[in-house]
Amino acid sequence: MSRRGRITSETRAAAKSFLRRRTAVFFTFLFPLLIVVIFGALVQTQPTGGGLFTEAPAYYVPGYLAVVVLFTPLSRVGSEVARHREGNRFEKLATTPLSRGEWLAAQTLVNVAIIGIAGALVLAVMVAVTGAEIVLSPLLAVFLALGVALFCAVGALIGSLADSQDGVISASNAIAIPLLFLSETFVPPYLLPEWFRPLLDLSPLSYFSRGVRAVVTDTGPSAEGTVVAAWPSGPDPLFNLVVLAVLAVVAFAIGTIALPRTD
Repeated sequence: MSRRGRITSETRAAAKSFLRRRTAVFFTFLFPLLIVVIFGALVQTQPTGGGLFTEAPAYYVPGYLAVVVLFTPLSRVGSEVARHREGNRFEKLATTPLSRGEWLAAQTLVNVAIIGIAGALVLAVMVAVTGAEIVLSPLLAVFLALGVALFCAVGALIGSLADSQDGVISASNAIAIPLLFLSETFVPPYLLPEWFRPLLDLSPLSYFSRGVRAVVTDTGPSAEGTVVAAWPSGPDPLFNLVVLAVLAVVAFAIGTIALPRTD
């Protein structure tokens, strides 16, 4: 069987395995929608009120998308690796032609598809609830795919190092929650201490946030009244795209190496 055939078969198996876990499917789509409802409809933005949520609704598009791009791959892939370790499945996989890189690629493809659907649902609900004005750029899909690939690899690394599925969930939350709020998602940089702002560049999620924010906002001269008038789009979105792509490739390589050969 060719490499493409092996990845396709593993992707199909991983997708069926996910769909069998109805609770996981339900909360994968429900959790981000709850965040949108809580922050978008209940808290709401206050453009002149000061404090959190002072920007226009579209500013928070990267934050809402980051909920699925960050949390879902970390917990799903991390838990999948932990389950494989507990069931000695990597030892069995080592006797097949499927390589660790192909296994991780298959898991990544499944997550890209799932999170792509969840991301589209989040955007639709967010626009309906908050009235945000956004531009649907093809680059948005590329940012989503690269972000998912990056955090799938980090999830594989967590799953390889944690001693149990419970440890994976704890480690995933410990990493994801600070990143979610300290990567130019829900909290604008000017609300953070000046000494902390350079540290934002160390978060891979910052490049996702900056790039997504740049491509979903209209930068044309007729953009009056849109969010682009309220804050700069930041560096060229292509710059953020390249950085995110490099980080995803490096993380994928490290995640592949970290996957156990035997149990």
